[in-house]
Amino acid sequence: MSTWSNALNFKKIALTAQDNLPDLALVDLADWGLVTLFGEDKKSYLQGQVTCDVVALTADESTFGAHCDAKGKMRTVFRLFHHRDSYALLQRQSVMATQLLELKKYAVFSKVDIEQSNDILLGLTGNQATAVIDRELGGEGNVRPFANGTAVKIDEQRWLIAITPEEAAPLANRLAPGAELSDSTLWDLYDIQHAIPRIEAATELEFIPQAMNLQAVDGISFKKGCYTGQETVARAKYRGTNKRAMYIVSGTADECPQAGDSLERSVGENWRKGGTVITAYQFADGQAIALVGLPNDLDEDTQFRLADQKALWQKQPLPYSLEDNQ
Repeated sequence: MSTWSNALNFKKIALTAQDNLPDLALVDLADWGLVTLFGEDKKSYLQGQVTCDVVALTADESTFGAHCDAKGKMRTVFRLFHHRDSYALLQRQSVMATQLLELKKYAVFSKVDIEQSNDILLGLTGNQATAVIDRELGGEGNVRPFANGTAVKIDEQRWLIAITPEEAAPLANRLAPGAELSDSTLWDLYDIQHAIPRIEAATELEFIPQAMNLQAVDGISFKKGCYTGQETVARAKYRGTNKRAMYIVSGTADECPQAGDSLERSVGENWRKGGTVITAYQFADGQAIALVGLPNDLDEDTQFRLADQKALWQKQPLPYSLEDNQ
């Protein structure tokens, strides 16, 4: 149940692995949050902290990026966009407390205010999503400011809406008719199908950006200036030091795998730890699908299983290429 609206019941939609996704769904993104940066130095400060090119980001577009430690390990993966008079970073709530402190660490030397926004986050998904956004919110481009909020196009079937708490319920009540209501698990499923990287508390500081395919979703600029962790990221590209990538795997599960769980791989007749679950979704028929960090040199016919389970899992095709992006 949503914490800001008692009138709408957001819950997991019962989908089997063979079902089509809803033509229109309104999603309560309570597991996500926004970090906002205000002030005249917000652009230059953020440019020196993250992997993406903040300076080049136009007002009508968004971009992926990562915030790393000095060793190049990611504290968070985010989507960055202009929001009111600030930059906004969409990221997982589970890393908010630790990442926000690190992002603020050097802010005292710049004219920038960094805080977690109290905006409500909604998702609109499905074949009808863009038509509903056009009708209800208007505007043009992939990032659309409107009264009391911003709408951001995520992909051809998804929009993110960030809106003030006071206006969230009225807007949701306008969008809900004709839409199925879902908790954030539906958003998880879309992210997995599109192989969108994310960092949870259980995987914080475990992966460098290329080990989660951030270069394949345009989340790394190799032309911008220095930022925290840049040396590691550059070595991974130019010296080929990265040995991992993120893949989609699917199989049967007793329960939904959790971020940080182990996936074992077959080595002859034996099993060894093969990778780490990044996020997962379990269908109503017991089938599951997950994003997993794995070695990037495994044979295509390698089999997998969740630790302590017998059901075999298989790697599925990615929706983008990793060639020449390692």
